[in-house]
Parts: sequence; C-alpha cells; structure tokens
Amino acid sequence: MRILLLEDDFTLSKEISTFFTSKEFECFPFYDGSFLLKKYFPYEYDLIILDINVPGVNGIDVCKGIREVDKKTPIIMLTAFSEIEDKLASFDNGADDYLVKPFHFDELYARVQSLLRRKEVPQQIENKITINDLEIFEEEMKVFRAGEEIKLTPKEFKLILILAHAKGKVLSKQFIAEKLWDYHIETNQNTIEVYINFLRKKIDKDHETKLIRTKVGYGYYLSDQE
Repeated sequence: MRILLLEDDFTLSKEISTFFTSKEFECFPFYDGSFLLKKYFPYEYDLIILDINVPGVNGIDVCKGIREVDKKTPIIMLTAFSEIEDKLASFDNGADDYLVKPFHFDELYARVQSLLRRKEVPQQIENKITINDLEIFEEEMKVFRAGEEIKLTPKEFKLILILAHAKGKVLSKQFIAEKLWDYHIETNQNTIEVYINFLRKKIDKDHETKLIRTKVGYGYYLSDQE
C-alpha cells in the first residue's frame, strides 16, 4: 500500500512515515503543496494524507486539485484547528475524513484502514436514478434537474445519493452523518442541516415541485410526494 503524505513539519512527517513503514506501508512525503501538485499522477497512491497549513498551495486547495483528476483515492485532512469552516472546506473539496492535531498515530491508522476497506468493497452502481425531473448519474457523478446540470461539491453529491438510495424513506440526521463520515465529529449532525440547505438552494429553489423534504422531528427524505 502506498501513502502520499503532505506535511511541512519535518519531525512529524518523519514520525508518520516511520509509523506507517512499520505497518508495511510505503510512505511518500512532500513538504510543499505546489510541488506535490506538479508531481501528482492520478491513482498512483492508495491513500492521501494532507496537512492544511503548508507552504506553496495549502492542503485544501491541493485536495481540490487532486479531485479534479482523481475522484476515488481516499483523502484524510490534518490540521491544528478544529473550526467548522475548515471541516466544511475540506469536505466540500473532496476530503473523506478530517483529523485534528495533536492525534494518536493509532487513531490515524484506524481511519486509514477504514477508508482502505471502504475503497476495496465492490459497489454496485445504479447508473441513473430518476426522481421526477431530477436525474442522478452515479458513475459520472453528475446531477441534472429539468435537463439542466447542477454543480455539486463531492460531499453534496454524496448526500443526494444517500437520500436517493433510501427511495423515499425518512433518514435521521444521525444516520446521514454516519454515512457521510466514517467517524463521528462533534458538529456532524448540525452540519447536516447546512448541507441540506445547500442542496435545497441548488436543487429546489428554482422549481415549483420540491424534492428535498423534512419530516419534523424525524429527518429528511427525497421525494416528489409529501
């Protein structure tokens, strides 16, 4: 297994690399975001770990740049800050997980293992999901409403898929949070409301028929019927 690591703290980078080497991983460290992007080749690594605050291009923009050419390789963000804005920015630009410094290497390792297991599980993809005039193309990661493409962030796309796969069933915030993130973070459930509002503005705002619905006290569902 090959891990790409972006961390400008030389000591921490060395410690992480040594730890994963002891677990029989190959670890490839970078210290500058712009240099990493110049050298990055899609799907060359099994997993990517990005520190946010690094020289050159910051980790969030590196994540965004990688996602433009590589949609599938798991990405974990590292940061010294636990601000909700950093978390939202990370997830909106394609990160799969988020870990705040300082952290235990065993926790990082557990998250790496979880993402790698999820990557290895074969997924049966329903190429097209249609709900009223909403079309979701899962493999292409594209969404259309009334024939017009709607640009969604990776996390917004994952959320609409979670709702669509439920086939009209009401999903609780807790259930959605567990599907969006492998690990619970304190703001997960509150953040679901933020993402639901993002989706409503993009998918429902300009249309008479609303598809993203709320059952008060229970959760959310996707349907053209109340």
